[in-house]
Amino acid sequence: MSDKPIQVLVVEPLKPCEMREVCGLKAMQELVGGAIQAVYPFRDEVALVCNRDAKNMGLPYNRPLTDNHGVPYDIICGTFFLAGTNGEHFVSLTKDQLRLYKEMYDRLMVVAADAPVQQKKKSEQRKKGVYHER
Repeated sequence: MSDKPIQVLVVEPLKPCEMREVCGLKAMQELVGGAIQAVYPFRDEVALVCNRDAKNMGLPYNRPLTDNHGVPYDIICGTFFLAGTNGEHFVSLTKDQLRLYKEMYDRLMVVAADAPVQQKKKSEQRKKGVYHER
């Protein structure tokens, strides 16, 4: 990995995407909040770089990954960024890539709500005097 700054597209939960410069592994890890993992869901030479443990850490839902028909098949949690690739190295995104992915990810946002608290079973409610029968 080079210590030369590269231009990436940063995608944070519930925020519009923005172009930033990052330089080196430590800056990339700080950006995503931990150990990085690169995935390659696109046809062109672009890596999606995210926190390797984001789902296990309970980081917020961010954006979906979709198939060729626009159907979601996975979701990225926590902040991630997109970088160009040259072999095994991350490089700056081109202006066209920045524009394309900014338009795409500014349109796709995941808004999640906490799951409702499960109701206790009727037998448990009866024991505590909470059960009301009609």
